[in-house]
Amino acid sequence: MQEWVRAEGARMVVVFEGRDAAGKGSAIKRVTQYLNPRVARIVALPAPTERERHQWYFQRYIEQLPSAGEIVLFDRSWYNRAGVERVMGFCTKEEYTRFLRQCPILERLLIEDGILLRKYWFSVSDAEQEQRFQSRLEDPMRRWKLSPMDLESITRWESYSRAKDDMLVHTDIPEAPWYVVESDDKRRARINMIAHLISTIPFHEVQRPPLRLPPRPPSPGYERPPKEMQTYVPDHAASLA
Repeated sequence: MQEWVRAEGARMVVVFEGRDAAGKGSAIKRVTQYLNPRVARIVALPAPTERERHQWYFQRYIEQLPSAGEIVLFDRSWYNRAGVERVMGFCTKEEYTRFLRQCPILERLLIEDGILLRKYWFSVSDAEQEQRFQSRLEDPMRRWKLSPMDLESITRWESYSRAKDDMLVHTDIPEAPWYVVESDDKRRARINMIAHLISTIPFHEVQRPPLRLPPRPPSPGYERPPKEMQTYVPDHAASLA
């Protein structure tokens, strides 16, 4: 599919949304694991700057849209306004209402222009989310994944549920439907999501030119400089053995 996107000059956008610890990030890693980073790009925008707060809300996301032959995967997207911004009070009621009105219009425009848009909501249970949070608290390798806002989401479970339901009502449109991924089992969720994504893209196998290694020419007499002339990284791996 990646080769078809590149060869045909297609433009693909995949939106990953869901609660904190729902498995979005790990799914994105599996999707891109064997893809060419020059073709597939992950977008995970930080909080908006002061300048961006005074722009049209969708503006900074539009700047990240793909050009011909590119795949862009949004690790959270413009739907921040329908979720965390609404629940945490980071936007006004008027801004939220405007978003719900403009979002379907924007997505129809993207599709009309030829962009392949797919939207996935990763659904995790409250018990599984809490277990994953606890696991991150106890693991120094993954502690960075937790923020005070993540932990507060536990106390606002029902608020996030209502926000998600309202979001789906207003933005689950025929041109760009939402696809819900059950993600209590992360491995199963990744397989299901990837299989579904591939099934929705009308790609075909692209014939690539055959490649072969050329014969190595005989050496014209090059001699490598002595190792003492360069600074090498110490062999720390040998000490671990």
